[in-house]
Amino acid sequence: MNGKKEPMMDGRQFHVRVRGVMVLLAAVLVGFLWVLYDLQYVHGAEYLEQSRRKIAKTETVEAARGQILDRYGRVLVSNRASYNVSLDTSFMGEDRNTVLLRLLDICREESVTWSDTLPVSQSTPYVFTAEGAYGNLRKYAEKMKWEGLVPTAEEIEALQSAESPALPSAERLIAKLRETYQVDPALSDEEARDLVGVLYELALRSREITWSSYVFAQDVEMTFIVKVKEASLSGVSIDTTTVREYNTSYAAHLLGRVGLMDSDEWNNIYQALDYPYNASVGKDGMEQAFESYLHGVPGKRAIETNDQGKVVSADDNWKIDERTGEPQAPQPGYNVISTLDIKLQEAVERALADGVGALKSEDTQGAAAVVIDVNDGGVLASASYPTYDLSTFLQNYTELANDPLNPLFNRATQGIYPPGSTFKMVTAIAGLQEGVITPTDEILDTGRYTYYKDYQPQCWYYRQYGRTHGKENVSEAIRDSCNIFFYDVGRRLGISLLDEYAQKFGLGEYTGIEVYESKGHVAGPGYTESLGQKWYDGNTLPAAIGQENNQFTPIQLANYVATLANGGTHYSAHLLKEVKSSDFSQVVYQYEPEVLNELDLDPENLEAVTRGMLMVTQPGGSAYSYGFNTLDIQVAAKTGSAQVSSATESNAVFVCFAPYEDPEIALAIVVEKGGSGSTLSSIAVEILDYYFSSGSGMETVEGENTLLR
Repeated sequence: MNGKKEPMMDGRQFHVRVRGVMVLLAAVLVGFLWVLYDLQYVHGAEYLEQSRRKIAKTETVEAARGQILDRYGRVLVSNRASYNVSLDTSFMGEDRNTVLLRLLDICREESVTWSDTLPVSQSTPYVFTAEGAYGNLRKYAEKMKWEGLVPTAEEIEALQSAESPALPSAERLIAKLRETYQVDPALSDEEARDLVGVLYELALRSREITWSSYVFAQDVEMTFIVKVKEASLSGVSIDTTTVREYNTSYAAHLLGRVGLMDSDEWNNIYQALDYPYNASVGKDGMEQAFESYLHGVPGKRAIETNDQGKVVSADDNWKIDERTGEPQAPQPGYNVISTLDIKLQEAVERALADGVGALKSEDTQGAAAVVIDVNDGGVLASASYPTYDLSTFLQNYTELANDPLNPLFNRATQGIYPPGSTFKMVTAIAGLQEGVITPTDEILDTGRYTYYKDYQPQCWYYRQYGRTHGKENVSEAIRDSCNIFFYDVGRRLGISLLDEYAQKFGLGEYTGIEVYESKGHVAGPGYTESLGQKWYDGNTLPAAIGQENNQFTPIQLANYVATLANGGTHYSAHLLKEVKSSDFSQVVYQYEPEVLNELDLDPENLEAVTRGMLMVTQPGGSAYSYGFNTLDIQVAAKTGSAQVSSATESNAVFVCFAPYEDPEIALAIVVEKGGSGSTLSSIAVEILDYYFSSGSGMETVEGENTLLR
């Protein structure tokens, strides 16, 4: 019996187990269905919204750039809040072109200019423009394997020189872009051109042709922002940033500009410095020279965006740097205190503009003036004429770039000019120091220098009036600018010694100023032979009076005269006075004057030369009648005229230092084709009068960290 009952018991237990498993599976299924119901129906909307808010990103937060101030604490360049428009097509999907067209419509409604570097005209018939970023276009066409659609560098050069090369068809390029970007054929030519211009800019970044981010529009107004927000355009972001605000309309060539770095800057400079590839950097002037102080360190924080690219939340806690363990909050840049006196800069620019306007010469072009502290080489003012306003640079760029007088060119540090007779103090000092002459030696002005049979140059006085200066010592020769005296001294010295002394004074050498400068060159066999010409002994004669191939910058001339004024200490010219922390509480760096060389001048020799310069501004001197008799201080000066061509006026040059007894400043002025250097005396008088009558040299900040505006 036991054998018959056991199978019945096993079958019963099996069915019980099956039913238990079925119940368990049913319970799991019910639970699963409930979870699905809860996810999709009970909390579906909530979870959908959460999913849209969970696109996490790391955002780079730009650091505030440091300010630039003048030597007395007046703010020259600061920052103000601004709004930029950026694009991310990954959020636009198939609506990309529609979104961009609507954005462009809003731009036209609000007169907002957007970034478009495609070098093709905005309207039909499409043509390649004379200026543009053709390098990027050629790289793009190469990556796209487009043959024959983009002009070569040689063709563009011909286009810019007003020739008529057979260029590829701009119409074909636009058609290719329309096809590539799937632009609606129904769009008008103008709408299509605007759209492909934006898509082209985005394509440059996606194909890594340019490393800078695409900022669609900069510094937009609130009315524009409101319209963009109301349109709810996916992938269109309004970013808060800062832009440079210029608190002065002066010193444009010195202060410089800030802009997005290009690919060359990123690859060659800033990538190694760990800059983000879309950073703004100094492009020229002090903004570029002091970039390492001004830039600051950007921060990083976590943000969340929705599926349209809109930021919905930002973590207030900064991300932690894995290497240092410190929060990655942005660190503002340092503040740069410059050597400039902006009030003096204003006076110099005004005097230069008025003075050039008053000159009668129709040939007159640009001009420059530089004021230097003779005791440390600090640049107090540096003006280039014509100039421009940094605050309207972008709006006026095309006009400025096409101006034949080239207002963007910094003549004070980059223009090179023959110094004319202002060079004669170099010849005098060299002759005195080398024992060729003494302070009391006299040389007879014969009107014509007859040492060489085949080359007999004349004194300007003989050529102009048919008379001579008679016998003159070195001081009198400087006062009267007697060519015969300096021809003889220069010949006896020889070109090697003449060049050696010129270079000791910093002529034909870099001054050390932090902004871009030209080197210039001294006349001599080396430079002449580099031009494929032969140097003759007779070439030393014009070289000794500042002609021949002598060409120097105005800042070199000012620093040369400063070296004379302080007794022979040749300082490096500089614009940096000190650097302070972002809150002005600490001095981060203090500039120490840099001595480039000492000339070790005999006091008697120096006095003979500077006395001659003083005589230029005294009764009987060529500059006296231009207003030096109205100043309360004595001034040592020298005028010069350097011939450019026989058909135009000479360049006018004027140098001086003041006061004569206890020198503070040196000044150099150059006017292109301005005629006689004496005519610049009135410009110098106006600048000197301002400096010494306004108390500019004695002004002090009232309290620590006080900013004067």
